[in-house]
Amino acid sequence: MKSISLLLAAMAISMVSFSQVKSDYNKDADFSKYKTYTFAGWQEDSEKQINQLDKDRIQKAIRSEFDERGMEFVESDGDAIITLFIVFDQKTSTTAYTNYNGGMGYGGRWGWGYGGMGSSTTTYSESDYIEGTLVIDMYDSETKDLQWQGIITSTVKENPKKREKTIPKKIRKLMKQYPGNN
Repeated sequence: MKSISLLLAAMAISMVSFSQVKSDYNKDADFSKYKTYTFAGWQEDSEKQINQLDKDRIQKAIRSEFDERGMEFVESDGDAIITLFIVFDQKTSTTAYTNYNGGMGYGGRWGWGYGGMGSSTTTYSESDYIEGTLVIDMYDSETKDLQWQGIITSTVKENPKKREKTIPKKIRKLMKQYPGNN
């Protein structure tokens, strides 16, 4: 029973770690002054990292979240400049499960016992997955100072239909960290 509890705890921890959100911001910044924003684009060579459909999905989700915060997208000269950076890592997860079968024997009332036969079997399994990290940086267009940075790390869904649904959810989760929410 202990091994099942440990396995479930390990699985719960690993699931949480695949959707980590972190952010930091300039505590002196007045985020209410940002009424418009401009996308400055993606990192160089991002087309080698992510396809155009997923880039569009991410940008659309970000635009939707900024729109909800009263910020308007403009092609140029926004109050804030948004840059996007993405990194993918191929990962392997390993899980183990031990099944113990108790044997014959006898034991005392207080937990001591003698002899007996028993066996245990440990099964290991490995699975490969892709972990993606998206970094959103927001700069003040006048000072060029970084005002907010949001980072989300998550597993990448292989099925494009699932990515279509999960990308906006993950961006929404990240944008909850945006200081202009208050």
